[in-house]
Amino acid sequence: MLDAVISIAHGATVPEILDRVAGAACALTGAPEGVVLRAGAAPPSAGDALVVPIEVRGERFGEVRLTGKEFTEADAELVRTLLTAAGGSIGNAALFEQSEQRERWLRASHDVTSALLAGEDPEATLRLIAERARQVAGATAGGIARPGSDPADGTVLVFEVVEPPGPDADRLTGLTVPADGTATGMAFTSGEPVVVRRYGDHVTAQQAGTGVDLPPVVGDLDSAVAVPLRVGGESLGVLVVAKLRDEVPFTDTEVRLALTFGAHAALAMEFARAEQDRQRLAVLEDRDRIARDLHDLVVQRLFAIALGLESTGLLLDEPRVAERLRRFVDDLDATITEVRNSIFALQQPAEGLRSRIARACAEAAGSLGFEPRVGFTGAVDAAVPSAVEADLFATLREALSNVARHSKATKVSVTVAVDGRGDGLRLTVVDNGIGLPAETTRRSGLANLAARAERWRGTSVVRGEPDRGTTLDWVIRLPEVR
Repeated sequence: MLDAVISIAHGATVPEILDRVAGAACALTGAPEGVVLRAGAAPPSAGDALVVPIEVRGERFGEVRLTGKEFTEADAELVRTLLTAAGGSIGNAALFEQSEQRERWLRASHDVTSALLAGEDPEATLRLIAERARQVAGATAGGIARPGSDPADGTVLVFEVVEPPGPDADRLTGLTVPADGTATGMAFTSGEPVVVRRYGDHVTAQQAGTGVDLPPVVGDLDSAVAVPLRVGGESLGVLVVAKLRDEVPFTDTEVRLALTFGAHAALAMEFARAEQDRQRLAVLEDRDRIARDLHDLVVQRLFAIALGLESTGLLLDEPRVAERLRRFVDDLDATITEVRNSIFALQQPAEGLRSRIARACAEAAGSLGFEPRVGFTGAVDAAVPSAVEADLFATLREALSNVARHSKATKVSVTVAVDGRGDGLRLTVVDNGIGLPAETTRRSGLANLAARAERWRGTSVVRGEPDRGTTLDWVIRLPEVR
């Protein structure tokens, strides 16, 4: 017994000490097989077994389970004596283990905070949160679910990040779970950590009938903890880490540490979001200042130059010179219109309709071989309701596609205009290509343009002559915005 106690005391870590306890118990009782299980671990199936609990500082730490022979009360007493002597070593090792765990979680929190405050990509930072939590917790899988919305079911949670990366993670990324009736949803709504066993079975049952192809590893997940990423009264999401079956379940201490880590990560996420808002506001202020300078300085000077040239043209007796000056004045008028459009665009939200139309035209450059020229007139962002936008974008893409396929053009101009009353929209697409042939049949693409216009009490007219280019005029009535 003395030799057994001395050998146990030399262990440095909890697993090493527990292995020595199992070996010493087998040696003292003559048991062929023995194992030490920590609290919460599922015992292996076996016949007759001698089971002796391990108490550390008045709490159940685990149990010694011996099998392979018929045990007597004397065997049990020997094991109890061994555990009494080894309790101090087990308790000290457990305290050291908890201290190391706390240090690992703190380092993980520091890594996440540093990444967020350094301005790294938010998606990459979410992955870092899941990765570090999985590693520190000794888990098999980790993930972060963020709130979404399902028109049929209301609030859902969407797993935006799943760790570790790979084919299985790709199949699980985007997985949705309801906010009601799931461990993830409970953590999100309650703001408290939720610990669950046989996690894989719960996930499989919940996703049954949804058509989601779950990887086989999901069914093997057992001990899991879901902790809220919460700042004040707002839940930003949920961090979930899970272990495979037969692995040591999460302890109360690990759950508390994971909850603290989640709180730190959420605070850093909120700070990073506030910093992004501050930077976005600074950009908007710069855009507003640039718009004012363009209006107050550039436009006024261009307008004055145009007036001066126009007045000079009236004084000239040479018709050819006067005509050239008139063309220069027209070019300046067009430039003033473009600058004013740019000013208006600078004063609009970054994702306004103008910006999205400009982006759609820029994307068409790949098929056209050049980027279309884009112009706007009127309150395009404010007057065009979302119900019209789908047909507007479909018409624009169809028109640019027709230019790319049929016109052989080298220039295209796109103009989107809303009239002064705000109840009419005109899309004009002009190219310098080969134009329409003298005899042409009504192509399905042109029929689609007309059908979309008729839906809004409008018309779609395509004009062109051979080698003179083509013009599309798509004019509709805008519904009243309510």
